[in-house]
Amino acid sequence: MSEPPVDAVETVARRAREAAAELSLATRATKDAALLLMADLLQESVERVLAANAEDVSAAEQAGTAAALVDRLRLDEARVAAMAEGLREVAALPDPVGEVVRGSTLANGLELRQVRVPFGVVGIIYEARPNVTADAAGICLKSGNAVLLRGSSTASRSNQAVVEVLREAAVRAGLPADVVQLVPGAGHEPAKRLMRARGLVDVLIPRGGAGLIRSVVEESTVPVIETGVGNCHVYVDRDADLDQALAIVLNAKTQRPSVCNAAESLLVHADVAEEFLPRVVTALQQAGVTVHGDPAFAAQDGVVAATEEDWGTEYLSLDISAAVVPDLDAALAHIRRHSSGHSEAIVTRSLEASRRFTAAVDAAAVLVNASTRFTDGGEFGFGAEIGISTQKLHARGPMGLPEMTSTKYVVVGDGHVR
Repeated sequence: MSEPPVDAVETVARRAREAAAELSLATRATKDAALLLMADLLQESVERVLAANAEDVSAAEQAGTAAALVDRLRLDEARVAAMAEGLREVAALPDPVGEVVRGSTLANGLELRQVRVPFGVVGIIYEARPNVTADAAGICLKSGNAVLLRGSSTASRSNQAVVEVLREAAVRAGLPADVVQLVPGAGHEPAKRLMRARGLVDVLIPRGGAGLIRSVVEESTVPVIETGVGNCHVYVDRDADLDQALAIVLNAKTQRPSVCNAAESLLVHADVAEEFLPRVVTALQQAGVTVHGDPAFAAQDGVVAATEEDWGTEYLSLDISAAVVPDLDAALAHIRRHSSGHSEAIVTRSLEASRRFTAAVDAAAVLVNASTRFTDGGEFGFGAEIGISTQKLHARGPMGLPEMTSTKYVVVGDGHVR
């Protein structure tokens, strides 16, 4: 008889701890070799991965899953190639393990060093994005952590196929297969068990919608690094280059609307509203975007009147809320009231306005004359990311290799006694 899911979760967590102990001694060369093997094997196995993904996508569509979630779930050759490239980029990055954060020789001759070390076992609970499986596994492996992956049931076949490939590559590189594992079992109970595996799992990272993140934060006894939803704003200042502003708004909203760093709200300074509103509304509508506007925007053809709920909504679709504000202070007040603390952008040629915006906005990333779509571990040069933290402790913003480590002090003496 097979083990019940709750026991199976504890079993894989204990195996992960053993794998983590072995991984903590691995050299950078071994870890990089494993990552490069993972990348190569992933591309060689693309047909198997896509076949599994096609089953997930078909099941999701038949179940009436929202288009935005189906887009997150869907893989193609380009997305699998991007997953492989992300693993190669992580392999090329410096190994954070052993990095000396600070060090000194004390007055009594003791040598003191604070060095980066792996957490140990990292649990990740995420929704329908199979690419997260490879990204998370790669970052955790390079930073010396074993990883327990709990994806959504909608991506179960895809995740299983990807993890089988990653485990095979780990073994070929001389590492334990259990450095990468899926949490077994269906339903919420295995995820809940993972959240309560304090002592076996060192840190838990939720990645997905607001409901998932809230559930993990509220139900976990394992320490959590909270990632957040993205109600991201673009503010077009009175001193903006309006051609540049138009390009940034379109990119931030339409380049990939189903992700957390897509713009969900547009604010425009009143002094440029008369010229900019017709241009931006037309361009957004031509791109298929529905604009939910305040009275000023709603005066434009085809704009839907915004409700109070619109200002706080992460649409993850071709929708955007939009309002005209009298000045920068009003824009800052609006963002302060409705921001999720993810990414906020200003378009302006005014150094004073940009400085004030970057100082006053409380978010993980503040962008000046750039699309919110750049808040991303890969775009920041981190190779990939484990998620985007919107909390302020331990890590904030896209989390790469250093954020997947803790530190410890190494003290070397010569018979010192106190």
